[in-house]
Amino acid sequence: MRLLRLFAVSILLPLALFSVPASASTLDSAEVELKKFAFVSLDVDLSVLSKGDRQVVPLLIEAAEAMEGVFRQQSLADILSPMDLTPAEQKLLAVHYGPWDRYAGFKPLFPQLMDLPRPPGAGFYPPDMDRATFSAAAEKNSALKSAYSMVRRSQEGKLQAVPYRQAYQAAHQLAAEKLRQAAAVTDSQDFARYLNLRAEALLSDDYRPSDMAWMSMRGNALDLIIGPIEFYEDQLFGHKAAHEAFLLLKDQSWSARLNKLSGALPGYQKLLPVPAAYRAEIPGDASDLGAYDLIWVAGDAAVTRPIAVNLPNDPVVQQAKGSRRLQFKNAMAAKFNTIMQPMAGLLLDITQRKDVTFDGMFTNTMLHEVGHGLGIRQTLNGKGSVDDALGSDAWMVEEAKADLLSLFITDQLFKQGEISAEIRRQRYVTFFLSTFRAIRFGPSNSHARENLIRFNIMKEQGVFKRNADGRYLMDLEKFSRVNQQILTQVLTLQGDGDHEGVKAWEKRYGVMDAELKADLARVEAAGVPKDVVFYNRSPMYRTKHLPPPCNRWNLMCD
Repeated sequence: MRLLRLFAVSILLPLALFSVPASASTLDSAEVELKKFAFVSLDVDLSVLSKGDRQVVPLLIEAAEAMEGVFRQQSLADILSPMDLTPAEQKLLAVHYGPWDRYAGFKPLFPQLMDLPRPPGAGFYPPDMDRATFSAAAEKNSALKSAYSMVRRSQEGKLQAVPYRQAYQAAHQLAAEKLRQAAAVTDSQDFARYLNLRAEALLSDDYRPSDMAWMSMRGNALDLIIGPIEFYEDQLFGHKAAHEAFLLLKDQSWSARLNKLSGALPGYQKLLPVPAAYRAEIPGDASDLGAYDLIWVAGDAAVTRPIAVNLPNDPVVQQAKGSRRLQFKNAMAAKFNTIMQPMAGLLLDITQRKDVTFDGMFTNTMLHEVGHGLGIRQTLNGKGSVDDALGSDAWMVEEAKADLLSLFITDQLFKQGEISAEIRRQRYVTFFLSTFRAIRFGPSNSHARENLIRFNIMKEQGVFKRNADGRYLMDLEKFSRVNQQILTQVLTLQGDGDHEGVKAWEKRYGVMDAELKADLARVEAAGVPKDVVFYNRSPMYRTKHLPPPCNRWNLMCD
């Protein structure tokens, strides 16, 4: 017999034991599931760094690892303690950060554990948290809705907010110490200022000053995103920020190519296809676009494996200074080479396969991040912020907006003569193929949900044809028209804070039909990975202690 023991973590009900018999089907399924991923190294040449900044890197990795430990608690990654698991099963648990399949709506990875559902609120709330109880308590205690607090029950059953600085005191103190040590040796004054302010933020839960400082950084080669950042892990309410870290190396030449778009945001805002009231907000004018390589990822960043980010999420900072949109070149190249290229041969008509390009994927992603800085953040009818009004669906709708805006901006650039018809076509075809890649992330993923909705609307409107051999041919001009129509709808849903409208929209269009299921099954049968796993950060390759920096990076100790 194999025993899998639940950790006695604070959010759980009484300790439970699960007896899971070894079986060929369970063992085989782990091996099969692992083949759905491409394991990719994020080796980066750090020789461009100064001696001082080389000394910074191991300190920042240690700070990042502190975020890893916190996220494992928040995501319930270690809820299952394996006493007798095969290497394949352990590796599978590590890929998903827990015993639930993140690409299949968090269904249990092992059939024997169907009675262990993942709480929608992960580890942020008591496992039996319901909307009515929480809403009633939050009316009396607004701290319960704070992005930087855990929700716990007192012995009397009363809901309490526990600030992150207290709930994760040791990890925050360790990370803050390493950030301050790094600030003392970095060659960049701006970076040092940010690191010191971020250290203070981890100890106070006030991240706005450090976000403002981060917005002012431009010339430094190294960059760091660290702390509670994104909200996707909280699938109950979308209130709670999960801990993560990205350690980044800037690609100066690619960044220079991107930055010329930053100043165009106010102009694009005025062109949005909605009434004036929905585009009246003025984007911040300090926005920045940059290309980076990932050096190290931890926590939420290691499980979501993004190819770009648009930060900070604080609407006050965005309104004042805009946002920074960072593209991760090495992560994107890994996904393009292992996923996009083989999918093109399986899903696209032969006449359009040549239009799938890395430049198209890179630019679409960049314009997606630009799109996050456009639109509306406060509802027009007194419902508060768009995020509050749309609740747990806010991030799905926001991702839909950004995707739609990426093509909308491409169309504006084409009309202005900034890009050729060929480049426009390449961006559209690459975008269309990326839709299938995103849908494969599964129904628990915001990107997958909005891509499925858009795909079904496009199908209904005749934007593409599916050939008898299961390959698709897209009509670019129809795609452009329908894209703008959906964009108008999404911006209106946000401005109206119409949560019921969003739910009705997804109910109608958020269902995968048999034809699409068959096409995605064909992709999977061909061995095309669902996603990449950055194995030099993945938990299955971690040792108890960090590897010696010189051995790890082969250049840090002169």
